[in-house]
Amino acid sequence: MLVANHVSWLDIFVINAACPAAFISKAEVRDWPLVGWLAARNETVFLRRGSRGHARIVNAEIATLLGRGRQVALFPEGTTTDGSHVHAFHAALLQPAIEAGAPIQPLALAYRLPDGRFTRAPAYDGDVSLGECLRAIVAEREIVARIHVAPALSTTEQPDRKQLSQRARDTIVAALADG
Repeated sequence: MLVANHVSWLDIFVINAACPAAFISKAEVRDWPLVGWLAARNETVFLRRGSRGHARIVNAEIATLLGRGRQVALFPEGTTTDGSHVHAFHAALLQPAIEAGAPIQPLALAYRLPDGRFTRAPAYDGDVSLGECLRAIVAEREIVARIHVAPALSTTEQPDRKQLSQRARDTIVAALADG
């Protein structure tokens, strides 16, 4: 299971370029024109937030994908940031990885300018519309997407999802601080 911080809709393309994966997404994305269709074609698992019953169904879908050897990517913050910080992680969707004995692979995503400076151009957070986000990306001459792949976390040695979630977050935060 791939676990990453979440900055932008670009994150999906960046992760898929490095490691093709099925993603977990909020259910509303399924109804977005074109994007919802593309997501469904990529075995995206759509989660209705706030529904414990639906979370159990989603966990079963994730377990099935992991059982078939498919990488599953999750943004446990549950929302995006501008990339300058990382929100707390929600741990519930890590349970299928624990039950499957699949490792948790922390990925730290960062968007930089060619000289290494931080850019918030790809950030799709707060009240930023998709159009505003696209304009900000196009306005930058060049953006470098970086993925720091941290050592995988064993779910058999550490089977507590809350502790695993915190370790994954701490690992990602440390990787982002190192640049």
